Amino acid sequence: MRKPFSLTFHQTDMGIVDASNSNVKAEPVYQDLNGDEVVGFGQRVDSMFTKVDKLEQTLNKVEQFYSTSSKKQLTTSKGSSILASYRKRQQNASHRESVAAKRMQELMRQFGNILRQITQHKWAGPFMQPVDVVGLDLHDYYEVIEKPMDFSTIKNKMESKDGNGYKSVREIYADVRLIFKNAMKYNDERDDVHVMAKTLLGKVDEKWLQLLPKVDEEEKIQKEEEADAQMDMQLAQNATHAKIVKDLSIEIEEVDRNLEELRNRVLQKCRRMSTEEKKKLSAALTSLSPEDLDKALLIVSHDYPSFHATSQEVDLDIDSLSESTLWKLKFFVKGALQFQGRSSASMGGNNQQNNNKRKIYDALAMSSQKRSKK
Repeated sequence: MRKPFSLTFHQTDMGIVDASNSNVKAEPVYQDLNGDEVVGFGQRVDSMFTKVDKLEQTLNKVEQFYSTSSKKQLTTSKGSSILASYRKRQQNASHRESVAAKRMQELMRQFGNILRQITQHKWAGPFMQPVDVVGLDLHDYYEVIEKPMDFSTIKNKMESKDGNGYKSVREIYADVRLIFKNAMKYNDERDDVHVMAKTLLGKVDEKWLQLLPKVDEEEKIQKEEEADAQMDMQLAQNATHAKIVKDLSIEIEEVDRNLEELRNRVLQKCRRMSTEEKKKLSAALTSLSPEDLDKALLIVSHDYPSFHATSQEVDLDIDSLSESTLWKLKFFVKGALQFQGRSSASMGGNNQQNNNKRKIYDALAMSSQKRSKK
C-alpha cells in the first residue's frame, strides 16, 4: 500500500477542485454509440466473462492435480528418459501381458501338480468336500471355525471365470493350509482327522518350499511391472495436464486480446471530455481509497511512462492527458466508487442497456489495471 502523499491536479482556468463535491454525474459518454452497439458490447463482455469462468474452473482442476501429485513435473534428462521408457513400454504392453499370463499359467500348473499329489493321498478323503455339519451333528462347528475350506471349493475358485478366482498361487496355498488348520483346530490332537490333517499339511509345506523361489521371483516381477504401470499412468496424466496448461495459456491470451480490442473500440467511440467533466473526474480521484488511487495512477503511468506515481507527492496535470487516458480513468473511477458505495444516480435508458454499459466499464477498468501492472 502507498504511503500517504499529496496529490495535486492542474487544470486550465479552473484551479484545484474542491474534493468534497466528488459525485460523478451520469452523462452521455459516446458520441455515436447507439443502443444496439451498447447491447452488442455488453454481450461480448458477457461471453468473455463466461469463458473466463470456464477457464478458471479448468485451472482449479489443474492446480488440484499438481497439488496432490507426487511427481509434479518431468524435467532434464531424467524426465526425458522416463518419457522415452514409457513410450517403449507402451509399444510392448501386449507382449508383456502375454508373457506375464504365461508365467502365471506355469506357476498354476506346477501348483496344480502339488494339489493332485495331496488329493490323491489315501488320507485326503475327509477334506475333499465341505464338512457335513448337520449330518455329523457338529453344532458348534461354525463357532470354532470362522472360514470353512475344502478342496472342492478351491477347485471351483481356481476354475472361476467371473473375476472371483484366485489372483496368485500364494492365495491358493493359503486356502490349502486353511483346510488342514481348520481340521487340526476343531479336532483333538489324538483324533485321526487331526493326525491326518497335520501329516498332509507337512507334505504341502514341503512341496511349497520347492516352488517358493519361483513364486518370489514372479511377485518381484509383478511389483516392478505395477510400478511401471503406475509411472505410465503418472506420465500420461502429466502429459494430459501439460497440454491443458498450454491450451489454457493460449485461451487466456486470446481473451486478453479480445478485451484489449473491445477496450480500444469503446474508447474510439468516446467523445471529447468537457471541462466540467474533467473537474468532476479530478474531484472523484481524490475520493478514491488509497488502493484504488494507486491503481488509477498506474493507468496514467501505463500511458505516460515518464509519469512517476511512486513519489510522496504526485503532480497530475489533467489537461495534459489524452482523451483515451481520461476516459480510462473515468471508467475506472466510476466502477471503484460504485464498489465503495458512493456511486452516482443510475444512467438514463432501460436497465438492460445500463447493465451492459456497466459491464463495459468494469471490463475496461480491469484491462487497464492489468496492463498498467505489466
